[in-house]
Amino acid sequence: MKKYFIAWMIICLSVINSYCEVQSKMTGDVKSWAIPNGKLLFNLKTGTVDYIYENGVKLQNTVAYVDLVSSGLKTSSSLPIHHISEQQIKDNFGSGTRLIFTHTDKDGLSLRQIFDFYQGRQHLQIRLEVSHKNGQLLETRNISPLCVMNSYAGKSTFPWANPTLVDLPFDNDNWGKLLAQTWSGSAKKLDGVSHEMAMIYDTDTYKGLVVGSLEHDFWKTGISYLTAHKGELSNFIVFGGAARPDNAALPANFGGNDGTHDVMPHGSMLAKVLRSPLIFLEAGDDFRVSNSNFGHAEVQLMGRLDWKGNAPMYWNSFSVEGVLGHERVMMPKGVYQTIDFIKGMDQWNRQGKPVISIDSYDQGIYSTKVLRQIGDYARAAGQEIGFYCSPFSLWTWSNNIDNALLPGTNVPLRDVILRDDKNRPIPFKDGEWGAYPMDPTHPATRLSMINQIEKAHAIGAKFIKIDFLTAGSLEAVRWYDPKVRSGMQAYSYGMKLFKHLADSIMGNDIFITMAISPMFPHQYAHTRFVSTDVHSHLRDSQPGFAHYGSTAASMITASHMGWVQGTLWPYTNMDNLVMRKFQKHSDLAENEVKVRLISLITMGSILGDGSDYRDSLSSIRAKKYLNNPAVTQFFSAPKAFVPLKLSAGESMDQQLSFYLKDKEILVSAFNFEENRPFDAVFDLQKIGVESGTYQILDFFTGAKVGEIADKDRSFSLHVQARDAVLCRLKKIK
Repeated sequence: MKKYFIAWMIICLSVINSYCEVQSKMTGDVKSWAIPNGKLLFNLKTGTVDYIYENGVKLQNTVAYVDLVSSGLKTSSSLPIHHISEQQIKDNFGSGTRLIFTHTDKDGLSLRQIFDFYQGRQHLQIRLEVSHKNGQLLETRNISPLCVMNSYAGKSTFPWANPTLVDLPFDNDNWGKLLAQTWSGSAKKLDGVSHEMAMIYDTDTYKGLVVGSLEHDFWKTGISYLTAHKGELSNFIVFGGAARPDNAALPANFGGNDGTHDVMPHGSMLAKVLRSPLIFLEAGDDFRVSNSNFGHAEVQLMGRLDWKGNAPMYWNSFSVEGVLGHERVMMPKGVYQTIDFIKGMDQWNRQGKPVISIDSYDQGIYSTKVLRQIGDYARAAGQEIGFYCSPFSLWTWSNNIDNALLPGTNVPLRDVILRDDKNRPIPFKDGEWGAYPMDPTHPATRLSMINQIEKAHAIGAKFIKIDFLTAGSLEAVRWYDPKVRSGMQAYSYGMKLFKHLADSIMGNDIFITMAISPMFPHQYAHTRFVSTDVHSHLRDSQPGFAHYGSTAASMITASHMGWVQGTLWPYTNMDNLVMRKFQKHSDLAENEVKVRLISLITMGSILGDGSDYRDSLSSIRAKKYLNNPAVTQFFSAPKAFVPLKLSAGESMDQQLSFYLKDKEILVSAFNFEENRPFDAVFDLQKIGVESGTYQILDFFTGAKVGEIADKDRSFSLHVQARDAVLCRLKKIK
């Protein structure tokens, strides 16, 4: 027995030694470490780091930096002494390894690059910490744990046939779109900043790299990029400190209004230990999986709100009444008629209590008494009422700021509005009638929140739409709370406060949806608009309609963002659709209504409608589409589809395809082109279809539109121009 035990021990030690050799290895001045899907190379002579991944991605000669207010830019490679160490860690992500690459100079400044990776997880977590041996206070507005620049011999390589870079706007305001941009040697260089996260992937194989910030309590995180040759970036910088003004001279999605809308520089961090945002980095065989991994990591660190029971289905007044309701198109009498109509929609009512959501309104028309009466009438019909509020912004006349009081308080408005370095009020929505940002840390803002939430409670609201939240994240010269030093820090404070007040006053069973807002922090709401208000026409370029807010425009962003459903939030929100027209716009063709509804289903959105059911055509279409049992059953627990063919560029000529493997397999395809049909091809293995014979059924009617034979390896759906299809697969043998 003894000899067998000794032999077993020798084998174990051999395996351990082999594992350790794979984990780390020293070659000259370079020490390598195995990480998920690749390896890190630490150069102890130059202070640089290489990221080498199995999917072909290479980030070479990367550095970290801090731009100190007192002494300027300090990079990891500019400090002369470099040291690498290893620790074992265990936290809420599990057990893992921490590598610390420390860079110091003779004066005692220290830059510590921290790399964490965990058993069973595919990503790295990266941070930079900066301190001085004397413990002195340091200050910065710009810090990067991962920087690839030509000036430091840096190079980023993505050796794929069709590399695509996805740039996210800071928020969902101004109808700004997510940009999915391909690049090659002959194409125009891509030069921009993505906010909070970015994706780079190959459109043919889905191999990709996903990078994003996991923390949103101080820094606005930017990912700056500059393309060189095809599949190569000359600059790729992940940094805290992305405060970017709107530049009217630039196109909307290229600096015009896709930034943070700041007029002041990013606030400065002042501490003995400066910390960059915590960065998620993952390179793998499927960027769609990496996106979900990012979302799950975000939730594991910051939490999220869950929702018990069926997802809410709601009617919203904005598409009919417009802002404030002062035109009295239907309010308040028409709301009662809306409640009566919805009461007769048996399938809609079967999935839960429909919500009557009153949007932005004139306080003189919609007093607490009037809204309470509407709420009582809705509850008697088996429905609930929803409420609208804007915690961090106030619309007012610009010449009245010095004289007005903040509603719900006795505090002068001028004391609460954020100001610039010349003591001027910072406009959020500029104009004679404009919106101004309120300091989220000011006691009067808290009183204003309480006033709005108490009104919501008084009318019995169970659904709250919070809007224009970006205002609370704007940089300013100072905040009421002296401990707050950045716009994101103030915004995080305000969102946490709002949720605390809502829970305290109304209870924690209130569904909260964010409208215009940054994507992060996410954990204070149940869902968020994927894009800005959607007006339901097919294309932005459509004559007679607004040049924004179309279904095509919303899907340009949404096709890359379905991963947020089930990670950051239980559901997405694609805004409400309409059965005939949005406010005073032209009438929609019925096909446009169907395409819009399919977009909500595909993205796992909650169901919202904003139609005037007093109109006969709207009521007929509502009964057809909103009282359809397949539709209402899906929206009781909506799930986002997985993208197969995603958006590219800004053009309305998008052709997209998706699938969902749940209790049954659903497939959808969109063709926003005006003249060219689209054959969406679905590989059976890729979408998880087991062998057998299937019928392809129209989702809405159940009619058979095709069949899949046992020998088939794929099938296609033919989509006419300006159309979309949604089908389910039914196995028959």
